[in-house]
Amino acid sequence: MKAFWAVVLRDIKLATRIGGDALTVVLFYIMVGAIMPFAIGPDKVLLMKLGPAIIWISALLSLLLALDRLFRTDHEDGSLIAMRQAHLPLEMIVLAKLIAHWLTNAAPLIIATPLLAILLNLDASQTIKVIFTLLIGTPALVCFGAIGAAVTVTIKRGGLIAPILILPLSIPTLIFGVSALSTGAIETASSSALLFLAGFTLLALVFTPFATALALKMGAE
Repeated sequence: MKAFWAVVLRDIKLATRIGGDALTVVLFYIMVGAIMPFAIGPDKVLLMKLGPAIIWISALLSLLLALDRLFRTDHEDGSLIAMRQAHLPLEMIVLAKLIAHWLTNAAPLIIATPLLAILLNLDASQTIKVIFTLLIGTPALVCFGAIGAAVTVTIKRGGLIAPILILPLSIPTLIFGVSALSTGAIETASSSALLFLAGFTLLALVFTPFATALALKMGAE
């Protein structure tokens, strides 16, 4: 387990050392959400209704922006070759990198969500619900991003291709995440959507390390 957590700490240190990238993701997240009120207009009721969906779309686009550096830096400096030959299984290394990537990219977005909620006229209860669904759903988005990043890591300009591959996989998470925030007559459907979102994330966490490791091994051949 020491080797596992060493990989997590290594990736966190690298991400914080190149702090501008993480900051860019957060600023992009806030900017995408902040632009929407200008497009929709001063209708506060409409903003409150569309706010959760806007936040989820902003989070999805921001995480897509951070994909390219998940494996590409390790591929370019040769670290990925050492990881394939390490005593720790590649699947465990991938899981460690997923944890570090979520902590350095998705977690800051969730922390910045209250600011975005104010801009979108969401009240405190809605904000808490949005944060809760993001905590459950963003690991799935990171997992799908890892698969796309692994498939395209050896392709020149693969960072442009990965989002195209990942977006169809991410749409169900987006649907369940927004549906889980429904209120009123469809509150029961909201609870079901939340369960589906949690199940989807658990499924992604189980299978992604194996699928990603396989993609990395095939890319090396």
